[in-house]
Amino acid sequence: MIPRGIISADSHVCEPPNCYVDYIEPKYRDSAPHVAPQPDGTEAFIVPGMKRPVALGFIDGAGFSIKERNERARKVKFSDIREAAYSGRARLPYMDQDGVAAEIIYASIGMGLCMHRDPEYKDACMKAYNRWLQAMCSEAPDRIFGLAQTAILSVDSAIEDFRRAKEMGMVGMMMPGRPIHEDYDHPDYDALWDCAEDLGLPICFHILTSRDGSLNMPHRGHEMNNFLGIIRAVQDVVGLMVLGGVFERHPKLKLVCAEGDAGWMPHYMYRMDHAAKFNFEGGVIKGLSKVPSEYIKSNVWMTFQDDLTAFNSLHQMPHTQLLWADDFPHTDSTWPRSQQLLAEHTANLQEQERQAIMRGNVARVFNLPAGTESWRMNGATA
Repeated sequence: MIPRGIISADSHVCEPPNCYVDYIEPKYRDSAPHVAPQPDGTEAFIVPGMKRPVALGFIDGAGFSIKERNERARKVKFSDIREAAYSGRARLPYMDQDGVAAEIIYASIGMGLCMHRDPEYKDACMKAYNRWLQAMCSEAPDRIFGLAQTAILSVDSAIEDFRRAKEMGMVGMMMPGRPIHEDYDHPDYDALWDCAEDLGLPICFHILTSRDGSLNMPHRGHEMNNFLGIIRAVQDVVGLMVLGGVFERHPKLKLVCAEGDAGWMPHYMYRMDHAAKFNFEGGVIKGLSKVPSEYIKSNVWMTFQDDLTAFNSLHQMPHTQLLWADDFPHTDSTWPRSQQLLAEHTANLQEQERQAIMRGNVARVFNLPAGTESWRMNGATA
């Protein structure tokens, strides 16, 4: 049973050097993703087939000031990475410090792997990661819950990945932003969504898992302008699934948009309904039985960490669809000040809303053993 406290719907690991090398099938062992020295004296993850090494300081940057992060980035080696980033046991004191009772775990190197151009290689890496993650989560099975990855080589292989993930104790699936075959609203995927419904596994789309929202895409003006556009990829997935009738055909399918914030959702729902009402009688698109926003309210959840706009918009969207997250140990994490931020951001919320956004919603979406315990602020029940 998960202890009392808040539950993060989006946390990460920094995959250790042995994650892929030790767990990948022998055929790919010599070309597995690995940590290697760089010309500037740092170390980084090298993934054959990907142009840029993955900087370790970006993955393990929670709690550092901008100055500290920049200094660390110039010299970081894997030995500098905090053990909490890749060890279940070592992670618990960091969670306790922030009042976090449990976490849903997403990959980090695996985010880039979602965009790898070699399907078979991607599949081998993701299977290796799942094996490593199962071992990592087993160190704290009541507090750390993993999301398996799938390359979706085919619908049949993906169904096997989902079934295997369930057997491994995973609580959801971390999906590539774009599939290899057709797109996710194609009828060919109906069998996979049936499987997800039957197994109770949410499908989770994290930012930066599609070239549509990649930080390396061309951008206009300042480089931060690219950062502002990365949520577009998860918005596209929501629109694809809603307007393509996926939730009409699969009413129990659960879709989670991770780290894309949530304050934009009221306007997104309005605009989708507006377009539908402008083009179809009553706003009901052919093949659907409701206006688009109703599917978002029943089948789509959004994670966010530092999004005051989301809390201030609860009169325009259901609080039941919001999932708070800490993003530990990434640079965008609220650790170790999550409690302080939540005290400020939820000051005007009703108690029922606090409990749902901080704990209850994520427990229901991922079928976690949270019981009736509540969330906690600064060591006391809120």
